[in-house]
Amino acid sequence: MQSGVNNTRHWVLEHEQYTKRSPEPLMGWSQSDDTFNQVKLTFPSKEAAIAHAEKQGWDYSVAIDKVKKVKPRSYMDNFKYVPDKESKEV
Repeated sequence: MQSGVNNTRHWVLEHEQYTKRSPEPLMGWSQSDDTFNQVKLTFPSKEAAIAHAEKQGWDYSVAIDKVKKVKPRSYMDNFKYVPDKESKEV
């Protein structure tokens, strides 16, 4: 099965982590004193995200994803037998 790309063409503004995460004493989950880590703002374009960051007076950096190359496969390919390289050499 291949993952779809629907609803992935938006820009996300995330805050950097300012405080260290540590395990919570009761349950062992990770905790942080910085609540900005929980905020993710989405924008329809890079320009809108940059405009919002500049309006708020925040420093920002833009990270662009690599182009994902999708190799089409059929469902049957998931069950195809492909011998190991080790078994061929023996």
